[in-house]
Amino acid sequence: MTDDELLDQVGPALSRMRRRTASSGGASVLRNVVLNVVADAGRVTVTGLAAQMGVAQPVASRVVAGCVTEGLLHRVASQEDGRSVLLELTDTGLAEQTRLAREQRRVFEQITAHWAPSDRIQFADYLVTYAADSARWSAARSEES
Repeated sequence: MTDDELLDQVGPALSRMRRRTASSGGASVLRNVVLNVVADAGRVTVTGLAAQMGVAQPVASRVVAGCVTEGLLHRVASQEDGRSVLLELTDTGLAEQTRLAREQRRVFEQITAHWAPSDRIQFADYLVTYAADSARWSAARSEES
């Protein structure tokens, strides 16, 4: 496979990874994304959440409503803008986000069990770096809009 052919496979590979390593226990991929975005942000509006998730606001609103019903998120008034409502994790939401992260680590370790330990750590480092860089890229794009 050429370098170009390999790079053309990055997007589909990331999509397959997300689908195949999604959390078990009934947690939807979108719910997991919501919990991670809110955990990263601390507090975020539904509009901001939708932008970070790359979905339409109604989609984010539906997932948020489910998370609120489940006691994973709660809504709080913004101190800067009383008209704005922010989302933040509840203690239950933080515990669930932590549980899902542990489960995902376990899955990662199972999938890469046959790898050399140094390869596993290097790939994890690249993956975490890629995620951080993609978050910065996404934030810069939304600021341009």
